[in-house]
Formats: sequence, C-alpha cells, structure tokens
Amino acid sequence: MTAMVEVRGLVNRFGRQTVHRNLDMTVAEGEVFGIVGGSGSGKSVLLRTILGLQKPNAGTVLLGGRDITRMSVGELRAVKAGYGVTFQQGALFSSLNVLQNVQLPMVEHLQLPRRTLDELAMLKLRLVGLGPDAARKFPSQLSGGMVKRVALARALALDPKLLFLDEPTSGLDPIGAQAFDELVVYLHRELQLTVVMITHDLDTLFGTCTRVGVLVDGKMITDTLAGIVHNPQPWIHAYFQGQRARQRETSQRETGHGA
Repeated sequence: MTAMVEVRGLVNRFGRQTVHRNLDMTVAEGEVFGIVGGSGSGKSVLLRTILGLQKPNAGTVLLGGRDITRMSVGELRAVKAGYGVTFQQGALFSSLNVLQNVQLPMVEHLQLPRRTLDELAMLKLRLVGLGPDAARKFPSQLSGGMVKRVALARALALDPKLLFLDEPTSGLDPIGAQAFDELVVYLHRELQLTVVMITHDLDTLFGTCTRVGVLVDGKMITDTLAGIVHNPQPWIHAYFQGQRARQRETSQRETGHGA
C-alpha cells in the first residue's frame, strides 16, 4: 500500500530538551491515523514538522514520497497546496467573512474569476454541512461547531487527498463532537481522503481512526485500535484502560452503541 506520510529517524530538540528521539511513523493511503500522547509529548511539534513549518534537527519527512526537509521554499509551497489542514482553534481570519476565509487557498494558488471562486467556496461550505446563510457571516458570529466546519471547508478548498486535523473536536459539546466525527468519516469515504489527526478524545479515536500512533518517551508506538488498547506500556494502559475509558465504555453500553 502506498505511503502518504513517512517519518524516519526524526529528531527535534529545543535547547537541552529532546522532544523526538529517532521517531518513525508511516501513514498509508486511505487511512485515518490518530496521534495521541501526554502533555509535552511533542504532538504539535510533530505536526508542524510534518507540515514543513519547522525543520527537524535530524531525520526525514516524506509526503507522497517527496522529502520536504530538503526542499526549497518554492518546492515546499507546491507541496503545501497538496494537503489541507485545520488547527485547534480554527485559525479563521476575523476580518474576513466565511466565504472569504474558504477562498484564501484558492486565491493564493489558483487564477480564477471572482464568480468561480464564489461558486467553489459555496460548494465546499455545502460539503461540510453549511448553507448559504453562513457565507456572509464573520467568525465572531459563528458557534464553535461552525468555526470547525468553516476551517474544514477551507482545508478542502484545493481538493487535497491528504488532510491534517489538529484536535478537531476540542471545545465542542458531546453532540457537536459526534456530528463532526461523523462528518470526517463521511468525507474520508466520499472524497477518498487520507486523514492524520491529533486528538485526545477517545470517542473520536474509536469513531474515526483505523490506526493509532502514541507518542511516548520521544518515540511513537503504532498499532490498530484493537491492538493498542492492550499495550502494557504504562501511559498507554492508563489512557486506554483508565477511568475515562471505563466511563466511555459504560456510556456506550447504556446508549446501546458499540466501540
């Protein structure tokens, strides 16, 4: 199976602190790959490195088989047009309305007339479940769930096959989080996306991911969900078998939903 993301021997240091120690990670085409880890484990640093936003001290990062750690600025710009990304707080521009926010990647990378830009942006908004009434609103007028959906529409603006999501359900209530999870599953299936997400939400992990990578001691332990829940490593055991996990299992049984 084709690898969409390959990380080999990754090292990231900040002063005397080593965040990643020869970290390896592979995400195959068509996967939904979840990344979890404790506070300070380097999840955000890993994402920034994979996105080409910072250079590692050592190692390689390949997106679609191309090593981005050795690319020029111009080459990296072209690669960035091939993936979509949402950040934890949405990262919408407050001075732009929803339609303009979604159009930003199109304006940067495509030469299209205004009417075409408007039509394409409206198409992306409908894709994430937002109607025409949302298009002229500004970020300050949106609910948390709507902000997440607008950010997702913008991430899909250039029809990427690779999508990165940073804590996609953070700050949402359980109903909103479940609806967003279902949207991700739908888009993954219909658009044939490869998805890499950082999340701390067990429901999101079990509801969307095919495999999970856990950051522990600067490295990554990777397995299927069925396999990772039985890993004896202390942090992994506490995360997947601890009180939160037991509460989730109890809630699933009471509502009649499976894992």
